[in-house]
Amino acid sequence: MKRHLVVGKFGNGDRASITKNSDEALTRLNFITIRKQLNYGIGNALVDLVKMGIFPSEIGIDLLIFAAHVQAADTHISRELESQDSWTREIRLVVPVSNLEKWNAALPVLKRALDFLTGDIWTISFRLRPAKFTRLVPVGSQKLMGIPFDALALFSGGLDSLVGAVDLLENGKNPLLISHVGDGATSDAQQNCFNKLKAYYSKNKFDRMRVWMNFRGLKISGNEVEKSTRGRSFLFFTLGVLAGTGFNSPFILQVSENGLIALNIPLDQLRLGSHSTHTTHPFYIARWNEILNILGINGKIENPYWNKTKGEMIEACANRDLLQQIAPVSLSCSSPTKGRWFGQGVQHCGYCLPCIIRRAAMEKGFGKNADTTKYTIRDLYTRALKTFKAEGQQIRSFELAIQKIKENPKLAQFIIHNSGSLSDESPLRQRDLANLYVRGMNEVDRILAGVTTVSR
Repeated sequence: MKRHLVVGKFGNGDRASITKNSDEALTRLNFITIRKQLNYGIGNALVDLVKMGIFPSEIGIDLLIFAAHVQAADTHISRELESQDSWTREIRLVVPVSNLEKWNAALPVLKRALDFLTGDIWTISFRLRPAKFTRLVPVGSQKLMGIPFDALALFSGGLDSLVGAVDLLENGKNPLLISHVGDGATSDAQQNCFNKLKAYYSKNKFDRMRVWMNFRGLKISGNEVEKSTRGRSFLFFTLGVLAGTGFNSPFILQVSENGLIALNIPLDQLRLGSHSTHTTHPFYIARWNEILNILGINGKIENPYWNKTKGEMIEACANRDLLQQIAPVSLSCSSPTKGRWFGQGVQHCGYCLPCIIRRAAMEKGFGKNADTTKYTIRDLYTRALKTFKAEGQQIRSFELAIQKIKENPKLAQFIIHNSGSLSDESPLRQRDLANLYVRGMNEVDRILAGVTTVSR
């Protein structure tokens, strides 16, 4: 087990003295390439925004540099090898920024947000960028016609973000869609969904910002990488905020996620760790809005679907016919490449938690037998699914959680707190979230009726 120190530097001439504790493993992130460009995809993101007439703020660039520290640490420090309990890592970041006063003021909330998001112990400090890099954003002015976008939304390639994009476009908006490129399956889903939207809404002036943050060759904890990626949404949110800082007007970054997944309440005691993510949890989004306020960023992050199940999102979609056409190429599965072990291509497994919720939503939103998504296990009813294997684990967990709610629906008002604090939510919103949880469980219950499981 080791504690880790990740230090950002700007080129080989940046010789800032950072004291390393004796029990820390030091990793340096060099944000300037040999070609004098911003590293890790940051330079490309900035070039793409400027081409669109969007000139983000220096604080926005600071935020992306900070997110790069988080992403590098989160994906390259093994929980199993580098923590005492095989989960909780101790990570210290030293981040170069443009404004020490603002960032130091935001530090306590940043730590609170990251600790909650990843389940690790983060220590954060800031230093000023070297004088040579005081300004990273090119000086420019917007096009005479102004920025063509009047909305901003995350676009993951998932079904929920697809609903969000369709709703914006049907309501006459021209959104800038923000995508973070990860694995090939996710990238393909994003591109396929975007292409189909472009073909249908050919007269709309919407576009997509696509960023791939790559740390090729970086080694922090030996040759191991960390697959849990609990911190991925910090980078995703940051990319949207970065673009928003260049809008030169108050902006709302739309994060489209059904309320059941946003709460992501553990179904049983086994659904801990990497399963119980806080990617779009209300507490996490509230901390983000607090951070933006402290940093003086004139924007806000909102999830307009916080009180809807996935099926209700589909039902209420402003163009449900189009959604039904595009939905099969969207991606919900937690590990769509696992079928390769059995000679299959990239596809939904059909039995992980996101796939089960997707199947239930598609039936509620489009009707029985209307789901044309390709699933590894296409029919859940033809044989008994084994609960000691992946194919039946989440189904059994859902059955237990659903039975608990059926026996005592009032438990929902307590269960919704199991995944994180709801202290920012009013009593009325908390009641709405409890009702949402019950509706979401009932939605899943309808497709599990008739499914049988065996434990041995």
